[in-house]
Amino acid sequence: MKTYSRRAVLFFLLCTYSFSAQSQSYTKYFTGNTEDITTEPKGGICLMGGATESDFAMRWFLQRAEGGDVLVLRASGSNGYNNYLYSELGVGVNSVETIVFNNGSAAQESYIQQKIRQAEAIWFAGGDQWKYVSYWRNSPIGQLVNEAIQERNIVIGGTSAGMAILGDVYFSAEHGTINSSQALSNPYDVKMAVDSSHFLEVPYLQNTITDTHYDSRSRKGRHTAFLARMVQDYGLPARGIACEEYTAVCIDENGLARVFGGHPQHDDNAFFIQTNCELEAPQPERCTPGETLHWDRAGMAVKVYQVKGTPQGQYTFNLEDWITGQGGSWHRWYVKNGSLLEKTSEAPICLPVSTEDLKGQGKLQLFPNPADKQLHIQLEQQEIIAISLLDSQAKAILRKTGTMGNATTLEIADVSPGIYIMVVRTPSSTLTRKWIKQ
Repeated sequence: MKTYSRRAVLFFLLCTYSFSAQSQSYTKYFTGNTEDITTEPKGGICLMGGATESDFAMRWFLQRAEGGDVLVLRASGSNGYNNYLYSELGVGVNSVETIVFNNGSAAQESYIQQKIRQAEAIWFAGGDQWKYVSYWRNSPIGQLVNEAIQERNIVIGGTSAGMAILGDVYFSAEHGTINSSQALSNPYDVKMAVDSSHFLEVPYLQNTITDTHYDSRSRKGRHTAFLARMVQDYGLPARGIACEEYTAVCIDENGLARVFGGHPQHDDNAFFIQTNCELEAPQPERCTPGETLHWDRAGMAVKVYQVKGTPQGQYTFNLEDWITGQGGSWHRWYVKNGSLLEKTSEAPICLPVSTEDLKGQGKLQLFPNPADKQLHIQLEQQEIIAISLLDSQAKAILRKTGTMGNATTLEIADVSPGIYIMVVRTPSSTLTRKWIKQ
């Protein structure tokens, strides 16, 4: 009989042991160290466009788990992620476990619940997002995932359907998928399942709906229709994040979104979409059942920042203010009688990002406005920790950081005349104001 040394057996158990276990409600596949460890993950969100994963983005995702345990949740497929995440990317983690939900009753399984409590990273695979919504919403799974994000700062992410469920508002696909032509022809088509029911609580994705497969399935039109429904039905300051198939958006703990992809060899893009905050009446002119969507607003309905994805992820967009970007370009989208139109544009010149920021914190004052040589900035009660002056392309031309109390002064004699955006950060909020240089 062949015998094995103790060291060989231990190596087998810790490094190469993978198995699948069947139960009535779920299937599990495990790779790595069977002994749970606890690390301090860095948090963050990784949104993947739906085709082959970006190795660069997945390394970012794994690195933020700080060597901990990775849990893959899915409702179809098998163990395709295990070896890829555990050993093929060169980032050390303690284990990778995939759990496939065979039906909704798996949400009640104590084994799965415990695995969520132990994970430092959770990845949602592609598939059918309605299964994810129907299996996990209003269940222990949704509750435990939210607790893991909020209390243990785990990193979270997903691709295709797994990305689709991460927004504060989401396309649930309860009645199947829908294409852009159908959505623009009738934004209340039965398949337009734009859902705002409480589900996952992911940082920086408030009032945001995601979409994937943007290039291969031509989804700009339906995504715009999703935003129209958010404004029309829920009165939200609607936002969207979209990835082309080989593109990923990775958002760190400060809201800085890095875009990964294959540019310049490949034309990989991500899109950050928002209702135009410059408009006094941003709602669609016509968004009614059985009629084509009309959301024109003089060609200014929606503002979009388009960013190329690169291997290093050096091009970015700041989700703290939804204005500041690097390496991208601004566009405006609008819909005329069911047809989506696109034009190049400039960054929006916005009012404060949230009226709630001003309540109990004091009013932001810029004076004089217009100004010539000096600009005084004052904020009641809250302390100013950073200031950025942005031009019409959202490029920062002046920055000031550090503790400034509630007031400071900028020397602006060398700033060219024009309209600018002043972004003022406090420890708990980001405020913006228009400012004019004479």
